[in-house]
Amino acid sequence: MNQESFEEQQEALDPHRREERDSAALEIAGRLRQKAVLLTGRETGAQLDDLLTAVDRFEAGVIARGGDLFVNSPTSHPPEDPDFVIPQRVPGEDPEAYAARINAAAGRLEKADF
Repeated sequence: MNQESFEEQQEALDPHRREERDSAALEIAGRLRQKAVLLTGRETGAQLDDLLTAVDRFEAGVIARGGDLFVNSPTSHPPEDPDFVIPQRVPGEDPEAYAARINAAAGRLEKADF
């Protein structure tokens, strides 16, 4: 069964499903924007979820290394430690590639000896 037919079946069973999905995506987008993550507004709910998961992993790596998210944010000028600043999205970069870059940066934090 393909994803679309599954969602159609679920929407038929729960007429509020689309509203709930849209509401969840809106909430996740708001959380990402608060973290200075550039969004285009065309990201799907799944892409937003993947981005938030990557950002959460990165932030956990910063905290585990003793970093402070407040002084190492994309809006910190200058940041206390540039390695603790989440990578910025390149204009035109698709959400999957951006999430992969954030996860790669998180992986470097997890392995680094600071």
